[in-house]
Amino acid sequence: MPHDDDDEALKTLGRAIARIEELLDRLPLDVARDMRARITTLRTVLIDKRPPALVLVGRRGAGKSSLVNALFGAKVAELGHVTAQTGRGRWYTYRRDGGAMSILDTRGVQEGSTPAELDAAPTALESIAVELRVQAPDVVVFVAKASEVDAAIDADLDALERVYEEIRRTHRLEPPLVAVVTHCDLLEPKSTRLHEAERELPSDVEEKLRHVTLAEDAVTRKIDSRDKLRPRHVATVGVSGYMSWRSDGGLRADERWKIEKLAATLFRHLPDASRAELARATRVRAVQEDLASTLQQATAAVCAGIAAIPFVPVATLPLTTMQAGMVAGIAWIGGRNVDRRSATEFVGSLTANVGAAVGLRLLGRALMNLVSPAGAAVVSAGVAFTGTMAIGGAAKAYYIRGLSLEDAKKVFRRGKPKKE
Repeated sequence: MPHDDDDEALKTLGRAIARIEELLDRLPLDVARDMRARITTLRTVLIDKRPPALVLVGRRGAGKSSLVNALFGAKVAELGHVTAQTGRGRWYTYRRDGGAMSILDTRGVQEGSTPAELDAAPTALESIAVELRVQAPDVVVFVAKASEVDAAIDADLDALERVYEEIRRTHRLEPPLVAVVTHCDLLEPKSTRLHEAERELPSDVEEKLRHVTLAEDAVTRKIDSRDKLRPRHVATVGVSGYMSWRSDGGLRADERWKIEKLAATLFRHLPDASRAELARATRVRAVQEDLASTLQQATAAVCAGIAAIPFVPVATLPLTTMQAGMVAGIAWIGGRNVDRRSATEFVGSLTANVGAAVGLRLLGRALMNLVSPAGAAVVSAGVAFTGTMAIGGAAKAYYIRGLSLEDAKKVFRRGKPKKE
């Protein structure tokens, strides 16, 4: 269970899951088995969550620290603009808005100077190996500067292979490899802004995008030419992570480009337990929507399964509790902390005009149990699944997309159970 004071939303979802688990203990084993699988998904994704662990590998100046800041949309990692900034490799946990990421911030390979930090290890690779023994990474991120994809990159890939060897030796794992081509904003035509492409000449944008593609392809070919790396390579993404801050901490410039695509790529290749923290930390809507849909579908399936069980009194069905927990979870994903009462009120505001109809159909299920339990189960399961999906859709519209409550109600009405 979450223990932070500001995670009331997850506590609400946790209580709903615990209520379902109590009910499952009284069900036949074959019925409860599938339900427990759904519950496990919910618990793993949001209750037993943990920060994703990423290892960033690349030479000095490739933009590793800038990439961390770009993913968070905030200055969380110090930048080394002129000299090597990062000393010995170490795990850092960066936090923002209730989300976090654990990142092994490594010394740049092929450094030309001694890092600014005083406790530097003898070599970059030695420092990385020490920290890799502490924690296994979920994803390895290889970072290469767009203008240097053909400049001694083989030595960088040698270092990357040694990183994988250490991971295999220590943890017997081979995590996915995502290659990131940074500083794409500096490719020619240099003055053409990819983050504001709609304001630029289409021909200039097209030319710059061709150069980005060439850089991505060059990195992909280099990686895929190596038998030890090719099987783990899942994506190459060209990005711009440039952000600048004033001395008072205010944001001076934000020229990020394709960072949302990178966040979505990382999300797809992370284990379930580390996806929620990435969604909160990056605040990328596509990632939040994806995770919220996982919660929505799993909750709907659980509600349908519970409602379909014959001879269970309607009064004992914890559907409202589960739906309120789902709403609280979706709100948390969207960066809001909603307690049980607020989540229940949200559900009530959606179902105010249709609650009676749904209630009558559930009552009809209770009466049908006296005659045809199987028929009652089909009716109740359908109502519970469709209704829960509709509530989840409205919650995503309100808490993630930022629609008004009235527009969220429209989303609910489009998906709510239909009268027969």
